[in-house]
Amino acid sequence: MNSRRDYRGNRVALFDGIEEGGIRASSSYSSHEIDEHDNERAVDGLQDRVNLLKRLTGDIHEEVEGHNRMLDRVGNDMDASRGILSGTMDRFKSVFETRSSRRMFTLVASFVVIFLIIYYLTR
Repeated sequence: MNSRRDYRGNRVALFDGIEEGGIRASSSYSSHEIDEHDNERAVDGLQDRVNLLKRLTGDIHEEVEGHNRMLDRVGNDMDASRGILSGTMDRFKSVFETRSSRRMFTLVASFVVIFLIIYYLTR
């Protein structure tokens, strides 16, 4: 940065007072330096934003991967419980098909009565 100042100082001293196209050389150089400085600040700001977005997308990616792993575990657990429940339902079907309707009625009625007793006791 100091070399730019030295260069600017040498240029101002060299072209001080000389006009080209109605604009002094030193003023056009200083506006060029200001534009370059603004551009550098803008680039630095954009780099900071890009780095922030990069970290943010990395965090989002990790979060999504974690959720996908959790959903896979839940899906596997649901498949296992579905298998267990289907086996239980097959057993109930076989019991209801082979027994008389009277026994089936007493079994269902006893489940309902037990459920109501547990409901009133926990309430």
